[in-house]
Amino acid sequence: MESLYLLIPISLLLIGLLAWIFFWSVKAGQFDDLEGPGEAILMDDDTPQSKNRNDCNKK
Repeated sequence: MESLYLLIPISLLLIGLLAWIFFWSVKAGQFDDLEGPGEAILMDDDTPQSKNRNDCNKK
């Protein structure tokens, strides 16, 4: 029973800390665009880039 006097306040502090971290991350915009980075790799340009711009003019 005595351990509950220690565990309950610690758990309430932990819940409060986790809620603060969650609301801070929502306010900071961490969850604004969840699909964008996953779809960005599908929209990648697969054409090879030449190292020298003059190579394109020699063709």
